[in-house]
Amino acid sequence: MAVTRTPDDLDMALLTALEEHPRAGFLELSRITGVARATVAARIQRLEEAGIVTGYGPDIDVAAAGFGVQAFVTLEIAQGALDAVREDLEVIDGVLEAHATTGSGDVLCRVAAASHEDLQQVLLEISRSTAVVRSTSVVVLSVLVPLRTLPLLRSSAAPGFGRSPNRP
Repeated sequence: MAVTRTPDDLDMALLTALEEHPRAGFLELSRITGVARATVAARIQRLEEAGIVTGYGPDIDVAAAGFGVQAFVTLEIAQGALDAVREDLEVIDGVLEAHATTGSGDVLCRVAAASHEDLQQVLLEISRSTAVVRSTSVVVLSVLVPLRTLPLLRSSAAPGFGRSPNRP
């Protein structure tokens, strides 16, 4: 289990550099941040061990890859069926992610498809799960704020670090 820790100024500088230059090696990150390469390597290793940096794979735009129809699906599931619904959702290719939630629904899924007809098929596959009692879907019209993490991390960093250049 990863140890929870708040990123400090140097961590934030490295995370920002990694987001802006995802293919940069330690030497380039050292030049960007102005710290020694060994320090960069050690800090990145600590960020990985803490579970803050979880991978270096490419960010994939599913819409650009031909799956331009996305939806959020709220599932109400049978009592105690969380493991069963997880297993069912994991085998449906169109399910991008699923989260156990509080509130009126039990699971919130993000799904993608190439067309509305394909979306309907994904929704039908989800509804075939014996664990699903009811589902409600909303189709995404546009992305207003894409997935982002640095603003949140910056808000907890040391005072004065990570502020927008337009803010004091």
